[in-house]
Amino acid sequence: MILILAVFICTHLNGQKPNIIIILADDLGYADLGVQGCKDIPTPAINSLAENGVVFSNAYASAPQCSPSRAGLLTGRYQQRFGHEYNINNTDDSSGLSIKEKLMGEYLQPFGYHTGMVGKWHLGVASQFHPLRRGFDEFWGFLGGGHDYFKTLPGTKASDFLSEIQKWEKTGTFTGYLTDRIGESACDFIDRNGNRPFFLYVSFNAPHGPLQAPDNYLQRVSRIEDPMRKIYGAMVVGMDDAIGNIINKLKELNIEENTLIFFLSDNGGPVKRTHASNAPLRGAKGDTYEGGVRVPFIVQWKASLPKNIVYEKPVISLDILPTIIAAAGETMPENAHADGVNLLPYISGDQLQGVPHAVLYHRFFYRTSEWSIRQGDWKLVVSSDRVKTGEDDLLLPQKPELYNLKSDIGETNNLALKQPEIVRSLEKEWNNWNKTLLKPAWGY
Repeated sequence: MILILAVFICTHLNGQKPNIIIILADDLGYADLGVQGCKDIPTPAINSLAENGVVFSNAYASAPQCSPSRAGLLTGRYQQRFGHEYNINNTDDSSGLSIKEKLMGEYLQPFGYHTGMVGKWHLGVASQFHPLRRGFDEFWGFLGGGHDYFKTLPGTKASDFLSEIQKWEKTGTFTGYLTDRIGESACDFIDRNGNRPFFLYVSFNAPHGPLQAPDNYLQRVSRIEDPMRKIYGAMVVGMDDAIGNIINKLKELNIEENTLIFFLSDNGGPVKRTHASNAPLRGAKGDTYEGGVRVPFIVQWKASLPKNIVYEKPVISLDILPTIIAAAGETMPENAHADGVNLLPYISGDQLQGVPHAVLYHRFFYRTSEWSIRQGDWKLVVSSDRVKTGEDDLLLPQKPELYNLKSDIGETNNLALKQPEIVRSLEKEWNNWNKTLLKPAWGY
């Protein structure tokens, strides 16, 4: 694919608002799609989205971990602004995405959208955090951070990997393979709502652990010798099949052309735990190195966007909310205080030469304290060990690491000593941003 600099005018078919689908993979490795260069895992459906849309080669999740990444995605705001620093405590009813925050579905419902979600929630198990109270008209899935792919255990808490599946708020079991059921539930939603504008959030838990896959998917990656990667690869194949079924359902109903589809991962792959590949990036899930936060990101809207292009300027998952509001022909409220930007002018309008973000930030205060900042091609990474002192933690700063991502995408050549002025400038910029954030709301 090549980068095409041309102007495409966004128009809705027959004046209809576009349908909107966000497909989120869970712990997908940066290099584990055909469109990203993968050779051992077939992903034809996801590849087709790239062939018919835009691939963002410098795209980021807002966090290197599941729950905070989802919080940022659905609010369009850096999740540290409301204390959602890292994974929620699924056994704590007070832990969840702040009810003061407005989510995607709540923005879209007043614009005439019927909203639905299928799959993994991971933003709070208590009733006040439930998807049906956060802007979704329909919900099929589970509330916790992960799930067994073959079974449930009746009576198990929502936080458990064996919890019952919810349809709306009624609980029950499922049969077969969970990834298949998520795909089928998405198709069912589309089938019932294809005659009106809809917003569907398809949140797969694949290929997040536990590593489980049925024989029919394992057979399709039989040439992979590494046993762990073989199961992981089979899980990616299952997800790709489900995505293919979603695309086929849109075609069947003759609504694919005017459906805006986003595909991305919530964070980088956890290389040691699943043998995902983030090559050529350094790091993995939990890191603020590129391998933890740079993710596959594809957008298809056949009616309005260019096809088969690569967009190389940095973007972030927070951009999806302003983009879908604009695609719906509406204006983002000023009091939304969104950190994302509408990407449409940059890929198909009057901002082709512009830069969506001059600076992108990450902060992840967890077992260690890690943060990074990207400005242009420069990226500064700083990590600190946490030492318990009784009343509070003492942070022991490590030496800053400075990389030029244009020449060193793998973050191997630390230029901090050679470029001290750039280090100081980026530290100042990040510190100014950090002052606008809250401390983590739980577990810190």
